[in-house]
Amino acid sequence: MDFLNPRALRWKIAALAAAACCAVAAVVGFLVHDATRERGLRVGTDRTLTRLIAAEREYGRTGKAPADIDVRSRDELPEPLARDLATFTETETETGADTGPPDTGAYATWYDADPPNWFWMWGAVAVADDRFLVVRDDMSTEVRSLQLLDRSIVKSVLAALLFVVPLAALATEPINRRLRHGARTARRIADGDLDARIGTAGRARDEVTEMASAVDDMAAALQRKLENERRFTADVAHELRTPLMGLVTAAGLLPEDDEAAGLVRDRLRALNALVEDLLEISRLDAGAERARLDPVPLGELVADVVRRTGTDTRVGAVDAEVVETDPRRVERIVVNLVTNAHRHGATPVEVTVTGARITVRDHGPGFPADLLERGPQRFRTGASERGRGHGLGLTVAQGQSEVLGARLTFTNAPGGGAVATLDLTPHSSAA
Repeated sequence: MDFLNPRALRWKIAALAAAACCAVAAVVGFLVHDATRERGLRVGTDRTLTRLIAAEREYGRTGKAPADIDVRSRDELPEPLARDLATFTETETETGADTGPPDTGAYATWYDADPPNWFWMWGAVAVADDRFLVVRDDMSTEVRSLQLLDRSIVKSVLAALLFVVPLAALATEPINRRLRHGARTARRIADGDLDARIGTAGRARDEVTEMASAVDDMAAALQRKLENERRFTADVAHELRTPLMGLVTAAGLLPEDDEAAGLVRDRLRALNALVEDLLEISRLDAGAERARLDPVPLGELVADVVRRTGTDTRVGAVDAEVVETDPRRVERIVVNLVTNAHRHGATPVEVTVTGARITVRDHGPGFPADLLERGPQRFRTGASERGRGHGLGLTVAQGQSEVLGARLTFTNAPGGGAVATLDLTPHSSAA
């Protein structure tokens, strides 16, 4: 199902929208988190300094520190706090500031976010030689507020994704529908329906419309070229037919025992077969051929057809069925396949009828890769090792199989040789 296909365009667009949403949320969340953290630190620092100043005044007035304030020596101070105090004192000394007794009037704060003293803001002020008032303020409230903010941001992003991803997938449905329609139309054109068009009337001039218009233009140009080719093929074949019949009649008047006359008659037969093939192809291309179905014992029909070819071909039947088909067209296909096997392959050539399936195999070099990939093409044999020819026999066989609604496939046998299989199983209706 296309809707559940993870590689579908809708999910790629939805993933892109989700990635953009996450990127924006990450940037905004980082900025908000950083600003909130800095604000919390400023609040904690101000609160700690306020307590330090009040404690310093109390100590200067009474000589005693408040009950919640510690009095410590320099060695008892936390190392970061002592370092900040030393830095402050060195700065005063360098600037020549006179702030009172040595080491007094120097305030320092330090936020301890490491274990075991999590989330404490420390403050210290020197009040005498090697005497410091130390304040420790709890910052857990600010930390919990920051964590709550982070969780709120994450929840908001997830909620937004739950809304954005389905919305993006649904928003792309009109584009997907147009693309699927274009793909179906392109397949119809590839299958031979040259009248099929995507249609762009009333559409906005976006990229999909431009592509649809280009495909329609291509289909129209292809249809014109194929029609011209069909018309040219039919006209040439018809124009050649009249003088060819005159040549055949004239050749019949030549002496029977003359070697040159025999060569002329042989070439005229080949030319006559070529013209008949061209006429048949023109009718097939025009869609003028219709199958006339009758019940036919397939094994007997194939054995009789192969016998009348006059070739050294082995025929076998395994559970051959009585098939509703057009015997004249089956005969044409089998004759062409057997003739092609003898002309371009190597003996032994074997024809096997299994159920409603006819298989023709030779032991030559096999079909060329181009034919296996693209199918038969007129006036192309595909490989020099398979001999010379016009490439019309397999083209006619392919066209006749399509009229029958049958399936003609070309493969190479693992042990060598070409294998052509005509499947007359009624998997599709005849044309």
